[in-house]
Amino acid sequence: MDTTIKSGARLSGTVTPPPSKSAGHRAIIGAALAGGTSTITNIGYSEDIEATIEAMRSLGAKITKDGTTLVINGEDIFKNAEDIIIDCRESGSTLRFLVPLGIRCKNVTYIGSERLGQRPLDAYYRLFDEWGIEYTNDNGKLPLTMTGGTAKSDIFIEGNVSSQYITGLLYSLPLCDGEYTIHITSPMESKGYIDLTIQMLKRFGIEIINNNYQSFYIKGNQKYTPCDYICEGDFSQAAFFLVAGAIGNDISCNGLDMQSMQGDKEIVNIIRMAGGKIEYKDGLLKAYPSDTCGVTIDASQIPDLVPIISLLGVFSKGDTRIINGSRLRIKESDRLNTTASQLNALGADIEELEDGLIIHGTGALRGGIADSCNDHRIAMTLGMAATKTTGDVEIKDSGSVKKSYPHFWEDYKKLGGKIL
Repeated sequence: MDTTIKSGARLSGTVTPPPSKSAGHRAIIGAALAGGTSTITNIGYSEDIEATIEAMRSLGAKITKDGTTLVINGEDIFKNAEDIIIDCRESGSTLRFLVPLGIRCKNVTYIGSERLGQRPLDAYYRLFDEWGIEYTNDNGKLPLTMTGGTAKSDIFIEGNVSSQYITGLLYSLPLCDGEYTIHITSPMESKGYIDLTIQMLKRFGIEIINNNYQSFYIKGNQKYTPCDYICEGDFSQAAFFLVAGAIGNDISCNGLDMQSMQGDKEIVNIIRMAGGKIEYKDGLLKAYPSDTCGVTIDASQIPDLVPIISLLGVFSKGDTRIINGSRLRIKESDRLNTTASQLNALGADIEELEDGLIIHGTGALRGGIADSCNDHRIAMTLGMAATKTTGDVEIKDSGSVKKSYPHFWEDYKKLGGKIL
């Protein structure tokens, strides 16, 4: 699917971003591991969330959909956990969260899209080697097949590869015998996602002791307990509308929890750091058109925000620098490259560095043809860019938004976006 957007159509109105995908994944897994019935409401059925739903069904959970509500019963989880195939589709969260649960299965195979198969699992492979767990893969790529086994009590893992590894272990280890300490051997990145995991686990009765992100203590033989949960709005999706507001549109975002543990809530502080005006009033979060200035952003804690922050940089005075962004190269696309190349295709001036970007604030975009490169966050960034171009914008593979925000273009049109 390709989309052509008429230039200069100002977006105006109120939008409700989708429910948090990060919270949704975690709630579904927690409910499926609980020995009873949980109700998860306000679920957004993106492709990634669908992957997690089907994965937990494969492990034995009974999951029923009722509109945007999921009724999940986990009484039969792992009861027939032999020769299971789990299709993670394109969802890195589904894959990395669920691989450690494979030690509870007699034989399980994880499959997924070609791009997902290229995303590294080396941290898990090193642990499996230490634990003596048998596994096979395709030269380090999917499919991954593994047998059950036992984790060692002291676990050493890097904190600067992906917080998803830590989350996967935090879901799995409470079900195992013994006591465990996860030692973090390098600075912890994406701490907000770890906070979200620990908060969600607590809702389902699981206690984790966080020693200042340097180690995590987990007591084994804990039991997940059923929990009813309402998914909050997603700040990573709201970020597109908030930046659009800062660069000249008139958009308010509804359904966001300003007390949220989501790491991508940092977009509020980033807009303020750049000199933008943003306020929360009467349940609405709104960024106002502002004269912003370039800032330096550490991407290690908020990698998903980099494409849309880069668009903010295009319309800010001076240079915006993205640092510590090497992990962006192993996302749905090489996001350092795709952010730079596709915004440059519309007239931006962005330099790609080994682990970051320098966005020279030009204050203008001409339009043209750009490619999402099958990356939902690139597609949505290009859509917001089109509100400020002097010429029309053609977005190749605009349907990639279905991965996280299937009705993005519908909301875009409701706000006044002109799709030809």
